Amino acid sequence: MSGKLTSPDEINKQLYPHGEVHQAVHRVADVGEEQVQSYRQQGYATVLDLLSEAEIGAAIEAVMAHIADDQTAVKVQFVKPRSELRSDEERELAVRKLYEFVEVDDRLKAVAYHPNVLAVVEKLLGAKPKLVQDIALLKPPKGGGEKPWHQDMAYGNLAYDRPVIGVWIALDEAGLDNGCMQIIPRSHMNGGIPHYAERDWQLCDTVVPVERNVAVPLAPGSALFFHGLLMHGTAFNFSQKRRRALQFHYAPDTAEKISPREYKRMFTSEMTGADC
Repeated sequence: MSGKLTSPDEINKQLYPHGEVHQAVHRVADVGEEQVQSYRQQGYATVLDLLSEAEIGAAIEAVMAHIADDQTAVKVQFVKPRSELRSDEERELAVRKLYEFVEVDDRLKAVAYHPNVLAVVEKLLGAKPKLVQDIALLKPPKGGGEKPWHQDMAYGNLAYDRPVIGVWIALDEAGLDNGCMQIIPRSHMNGGIPHYAERDWQLCDTVVPVERNVAVPLAPGSALFFHGLLMHGTAFNFSQKRRRALQFHYAPDTAEKISPREYKRMFTSEMTGADC
């Protein structure tokens, strides 16, 4: 790969090729020592039917209500000025994410602290978890944007001295055509890697071994659990389908934030002096 990629079509084609596809087969009750060992080796695990149909519906209702409410206390990130948005459809198409909603909306708080979620997180972490981030991620139809390849712990608020775990829960069917998660198995074993301000705060495109990527389609209510240092990203959504998801991050209850100096050493080019 050479040069900077700017075309959405080229980004999808070159950075998110449809290689291996992981199909979720385990449910909460199946998560035992074998799945824990696989998670430690591969950096991810999937679980079917984490939420019920009613819980999925309540979560979607909550997300859409906060998008429509100009007075909501939830943080909503629009990609266009709100003054330019004339309809509910335009508002939805312009929302990239919602965050800091757990203490505002009981329906979403119930998902963050759902017994199924916490049970799996505790097994995979090997420690009591504490919630450290809550986000709803929207990839609207007809052009929902890319999230470039990155490691979550490279975002300062998730930079802890022990591994965090991400839980990405599909609210809609998340498939190859509408921006399901894509991962590089075992990439968490490489540790922290410098990130650059390119299309986002991201890994340099040329350091991601996209030939090893695995797509993780998920049915509504199912989830991907992934290590905070696992390389992952999502492609543009050119389909006619929504792709809404909740994402929570948990750290071991004894984890502490790393210092700014240590963060710079691990996740920026301060040590290498390199450019992307």
